[in-house]
Amino acid sequence: MYRFVVHGFQRGKNSTSPLVLSAHTFGHRDLQACQELFEQIDACVKLQVGRPKNLLVFVHPRCGKGNGQKTWEVVAPLFSRAKVTTKVIVTQRAGHTYDMLKSLTDKELRSFDGIISVGGDGLFNEVLNGLLHSRHKAPYPPAPTKLSTTDTEEQLQQHVYEGNNNVRNSLNNHHDIFMETAVKGEDREPLLSASESHGLATSDQESFCTDQSISVSFPNVWLRLGIIPAAGSTDAIVISTTGIRDPVTSALHIIFGKNISLDVAQVVRWKTTPSSTDTPSVRYAASFAGYGFYGDVIKGSEKYRWMGPSRYDFIGTKVFLEHRAYEAEISFLEAKSVEAVSEAQLAGTHQVLLPRSSPNKRMCRTNCSVCIEATESSKMLSNGGNNSSNGQVEDLRWSQSKGRFLSVGAAVISCRNERAPDGLVADAHLSDGFLHLILVKDCPRPFYLWHLTKLTRRNSSPLDFSFVEHHKTPAFTFVANHDSSVWNLDGELFQACQVTVRACHGLINLFAPGPEV
Repeated sequence: MYRFVVHGFQRGKNSTSPLVLSAHTFGHRDLQACQELFEQIDACVKLQVGRPKNLLVFVHPRCGKGNGQKTWEVVAPLFSRAKVTTKVIVTQRAGHTYDMLKSLTDKELRSFDGIISVGGDGLFNEVLNGLLHSRHKAPYPPAPTKLSTTDTEEQLQQHVYEGNNNVRNSLNNHHDIFMETAVKGEDREPLLSASESHGLATSDQESFCTDQSISVSFPNVWLRLGIIPAAGSTDAIVISTTGIRDPVTSALHIIFGKNISLDVAQVVRWKTTPSSTDTPSVRYAASFAGYGFYGDVIKGSEKYRWMGPSRYDFIGTKVFLEHRAYEAEISFLEAKSVEAVSEAQLAGTHQVLLPRSSPNKRMCRTNCSVCIEATESSKMLSNGGNNSSNGQVEDLRWSQSKGRFLSVGAAVISCRNERAPDGLVADAHLSDGFLHLILVKDCPRPFYLWHLTKLTRRNSSPLDFSFVEHHKTPAFTFVANHDSSVWNLDGELFQACQVTVRACHGLINLFAPGPEV
């Protein structure tokens, strides 16, 4: 009996169950009949569009207490069976992935169908920033001092920082800024030598063509990014885009060429401290940018890395008990039809601190209609069409919120994770061109605890308090007047007291199907 094996997968009991590997053996007594059946099945597989053939893989060996290398060893055979070529680099130091991707020529980059990170959100952030460092060609958004309350989103796109050429040249210093903070992230530790991997040896790198005549920029339709989770601190990106935290499931999504567009937050730092004179620097975040409570937790946890992930619980409790509020001024684009805040809310009386009722939410999911409509509207604008029907340009204006804040957060996606099953914003979408700006004003400690507790509960309403402002916005600016202004960008520290943050609609493509909730 002549036999061959077809490898595939089976779905679990429900849509959020992990994909389970399966194998089916076919056979026939006649060799020619067996060969014909094999060739027919192989031809059908080759007809599938979008499946990658060549991938660059970065493995964080110490992510999740050393699970990075083990995770790759589990999923690597799947890529071999699917005839996907992988060039694997096991990172050996902080910023290694960033350096590699930043230095790749456009010709080298075009030799891959995708770039995969085996680790947590921190390693993916390094991939993101390394790719976009010099390849995202959009001009800077306006600095806080250049804004007018009559500016619209269309005018925002027309703002270009003065001396734009000098600013672009200043990006050469961006690497130094990145390395300064890289060692502080969850996925940034002294790592194994690259020579211990099956990755790009020196000869491989030298064999690359140095021709840079073909320019690579973002967004584009051919290069996709992927994440294979390896027990990171939260793995919020992979959970928010696939609905599950499972390495085999993520690997299968990559092999079968699943594809979604993903918004990215561009964070431009204008000042590090109130008295500093800085050239603007840019960072990108795929999930979240946070200040106040969120920045203090990341900053404080660096002294307790020996505790592992439990340090976040310890420092989180400490920061909560300290209950620090920060003076800040935030300007953001919002619809003109939004009603003004009531006088009682502005007064901050305890009588209005109870949760408010919320309207029905449209959750992001596979083949999301909201994301599809936003993409179609974006194409109309880029082609010179009129987008007045959806009110995303003409009906926007700059608004302002000023006062003392316990935290300032901007969620690009829902940020679902195992501790916050609905994430920070349950109805945030992957590719609608908006950030969810969450401003938590100074309030009594019990009420803030109530807000934080609701984040850990499914089907809760953590944003429906009157001391919490929630604004769906394409861009906002932030100004604070103290020296210890620290931001949390996808779990990485970023010191800044003046920033402009904007959503870059569909800037990258991800090997994922969208959340199946």
